Amino acid sequence: MPDNEFHNVSIIGDGGMGTVLGILLCEKGIVARLWGHDAEQLAEIERNRDNRKFLPGYKLPSSLLFDARDDRVLAGADLIVSAVPCQYMRPVWTRLKDHTPPGVPVVSVAKGIENGTLLRPTQILTDVLGAGAPKAVLSGPTIADELARKLPATACAAAEDASLSARIQRTFTCPWLRVYTNSDVVGVELAGALKNVIAIAAGIIDGVRAGDNAKAALLARGLAEISRLGLAMGATEQTFAGLTGLGDLVTTCISPSGRNRSFGERIGRGQTVAEAQGATHSVVEGIATCESVVSLASKHGVEMPITRAVYQVLFENKPVRSAIEDLMSRRLKAE
Repeated sequence: MPDNEFHNVSIIGDGGMGTVLGILLCEKGIVARLWGHDAEQLAEIERNRDNRKFLPGYKLPSSLLFDARDDRVLAGADLIVSAVPCQYMRPVWTRLKDHTPPGVPVVSVAKGIENGTLLRPTQILTDVLGAGAPKAVLSGPTIADELARKLPATACAAAEDASLSARIQRTFTCPWLRVYTNSDVVGVELAGALKNVIAIAAGIIDGVRAGDNAKAALLARGLAEISRLGLAMGATEQTFAGLTGLGDLVTTCISPSGRNRSFGERIGRGQTVAEAQGATHSVVEGIATCESVVSLASKHGVEMPITRAVYQVLFENKPVRSAIEDLMSRRLKAE
């Protein structure tokens, strides 16, 4: 195995992405160990060799290890993957903090903004674990089910330390996943979080059958909103035209299996927020993120009308048709 790959990886989070990354690493001959907060659920996955709740139908390799013991799962790891949804990161890492080896890099695959603190995933990790351990993010248009089917995909490893992003790149690149590097951690994390809010809007468009013209306009203007906030927060403009910006936005807004888009579609068809949430076992990250993004937009003085409209539908019971009409009747201006 090349020296610039990691050799022993602990994955915190037994959802779809954590599971599929475990499969990928095992197939490369890298030791991968999976942890879940629910020991009983983790034992069931290990017993069945199938994550029936979050990634059903894919046989897990016999070499994939499972360990629900907080004091053992991170021992010996030279890389830690945080595959916990953003809003659950703080309690999980507070629980694991005393067992986390000092100095071992942590790469986040979460996409969201923490409610209240308005922190990005790598910032949450730093807040809980301290600045000693290097932090990175792995993001992009990477639907777990398609990765499990070994369909071609791309992602981006972002870190302030170029050597760390390069090692993560080498570790996760395989015949069906090509990983690029990036130094813009702020932009990569913001793009990954904000696109989930736009994806909810895209699903609503699908649910009310507003048409392809409306969907295309939504993606274009949604990307403009994402870029505006990103630039105001210090991100690099080029990031939003790349894999973690435009690439991830398109995938999330068109994929039938996208959680955020599917949630929005159920809203567009007339379900309540509670009903639409109840239709899936997975966390719909865009709901909580929408609340955080509205606060960030206000804090940085950035106009985000689509995000605001989604917020009004989800949290203020505004009718979908009224939200669309208000967006269409906004003051005319240049693009």
